[in-house]
Amino acid sequence: MTSFNELGFDKKIVRAVDAMGFKEPTPIQEKTIPLALQGKDLIGRAQTGTGKTAAYGIPLIEKLTKDRGQVKGLVLAPVRELAVQIAAELNKIGKYKGIRALPVYGGQSINLQIKALKQKPQIIVATPGRLIDHMRRKTIRISSLEVVVLDEADEMLNMGFIDDIETILQEVPKDRQMLLFSATMPKMVQTLANKFMNEPKLVSVKSKEMTVSSIEQYYIQVPEEQKLNALCRLLDTHVPELAIVFGQTKRRVDQLNEALNNLGYASEAIHGDLNQRKRGIVLNKFKEGKIRVLVATDVAARGLDISGVTHVYNFDIPQQLENYIHRVGRTGRAGSDGLAVTFFTPREMGCLKAIERITRRKIKRKSIPTEKEVLERQKRIVLNKLLTAVEQEQYHNYISLAEELLKKHPPVTLISAALKVLAKEEETFINFPKELLIETKRKKRSSKRRETG
Repeated sequence: MTSFNELGFDKKIVRAVDAMGFKEPTPIQEKTIPLALQGKDLIGRAQTGTGKTAAYGIPLIEKLTKDRGQVKGLVLAPVRELAVQIAAELNKIGKYKGIRALPVYGGQSINLQIKALKQKPQIIVATPGRLIDHMRRKTIRISSLEVVVLDEADEMLNMGFIDDIETILQEVPKDRQMLLFSATMPKMVQTLANKFMNEPKLVSVKSKEMTVSSIEQYYIQVPEEQKLNALCRLLDTHVPELAIVFGQTKRRVDQLNEALNNLGYASEAIHGDLNQRKRGIVLNKFKEGKIRVLVATDVAARGLDISGVTHVYNFDIPQQLENYIHRVGRTGRAGSDGLAVTFFTPREMGCLKAIERITRRKIKRKSIPTEKEVLERQKRIVLNKLLTAVEQEQYHNYISLAEELLKKHPPVTLISAALKVLAKEEETFINFPKELLIETKRKKRSSKRRETG
């Protein structure tokens, strides 16, 4: 493995990278940095979590000088969280060289951004829509750009940014360098590359280099109408510290979040329609453990950097199957163990083989936990609470009451009743409905039609 010293960039950058704790380049960094330093246009096919920000960030900062004037580097990202994360990492890389990046995104006051732009950052990290707002106001001029980066290109196009991106790229200088990074390569991305890039070199990271070996993965075959029932049983059995449940669409995520809350689970939804303030509130609640379950779309989960996610549940398989790796990568980070469970309906079983080819790994099948298994799990939780109270001697204020009760009732009866009381807060997780909420509503409507017919 090549060391960062051997890649031939500024010692100030090597110092910054070392301070960030990077010892050796990742596969995408090792392949990308030398080509990017030569000034070549480049397409990098890599997932989130492979180190691609540094893969383009290091050569980008290497090319720029400290002199503050016109913007020389531009990174486009699909969502505000990713833009903020990218800017933070670029600022770490450019710290000792004096290169600064500014995130610019919708949902934040444009006047605050205009004020920050007066500090003359060398790099802008922007979401497409907000960048165009600044271009129209002439508060950001891109006529002197030297390097343009499209990060998560597939997601930007999926979100409908194709017209905005083309508008931006038509305004940048013809002789600029362009680096495009995408987890997948649909036709729209290829068309964009053909239109705006100059003989780009393709760099790809193999799937086996992107998966995390510490993540346990399995699937459950389940009819659509039983998915919610299956998810509830898994949540009750696993009792995750933090879990992300992936749905395919915004509407699906909202429906699932509402159903989980109606069943007593502490969950919140996150997708592209939420404003910045709401997204921030939801993410902080999740990071602080105030909610255990985050229901999200693929796009909303891009750029999330949340440690401690113990479980990922693919309620729906992703529309682009290669996003499976991105989803699974939300858990098992920093060497920690993680668990990912995917629901397949009978009609979707053909997609399983495709995902196994992408991950180069056999995914085992398991059954939905039975009601008895769920109940036994809840009993163990309650028992652990009771034993913890004994071990931590949290019972002294109740000794006299216990002695009084023992005069009237057998010990076994009292302990059983105590366990029942402790289990009360868990009852909502046991008595979940047998079918999906939407399926129940459908049956009610059918019943009314029969009554009125």
